[in-house]
Amino acid sequence: MNFDFNVLTIHYPAVLDGLLVTLRICLFSLLFGVIDAVFLCLGKLSGRGAGYRVSVFVVDFFRTIPEVVLIFWIYSCLPLLFGARLSAEISGILALSLLVAANVAEIMRAGVQSTNPGQLEAAMSLGIPAHTIWLRIVIPPALQRMSPAFVNFLTELIKATSLLSTIGVAEMVYQANVLGNRTFAYVEFLTLVAAIYFALIFPLSLFVRRAEARLVAQKCR
Repeated sequence: MNFDFNVLTIHYPAVLDGLLVTLRICLFSLLFGVIDAVFLCLGKLSGRGAGYRVSVFVVDFFRTIPEVVLIFWIYSCLPLLFGARLSAEISGILALSLLVAANVAEIMRAGVQSTNPGQLEAAMSLGIPAHTIWLRIVIPPALQRMSPAFVNFLTELIKATSLLSTIGVAEMVYQANVLGNRTFAYVEFLTLVAAIYFALIFPLSLFVRRAEARLVAQKCR
């Protein structure tokens, strides 16, 4: 069997349309998920009260259930419970946003709690305001320590968008299957999609390796 480049040159715009859908879903899922993650992180950092218990439950629940189960539940079950039908793409964004919120909240919590306790004690003993402590002492090093885990999760999010093809979202895998059914060139289109995923994710993986190496080097100093 020969690899047919001609069929790709004819139909590649549809795959690129799917790429745009993939990137759009990632963007909105991150936007809504990170906002929710901030509140969940603050709830867990509080260590007590109703906010803490709710945050712990939400984080643990959405980190443990399979992504595809959550996607199908929101797409198929949510309309039955509330009588409002969501589009496949909105359902996918909602599902992935919940996954982002739960996972990024844990990344944020770990980053904040990795702050040097001695620095916090020194700042508080000097009477530095709480907002200044957060902006100058807690958040900058926390962001640095969070970046490898956050980018690593971003690669998982990009891959998770392919699951949305199962509910009819016209992302790259869906487009590849449609074009494969139409032209029988499954090898060509799925290979193209795999190459695009590699081009998106491999640079992020390199960033994670280098960022982790820098953090290790800093600890060894």
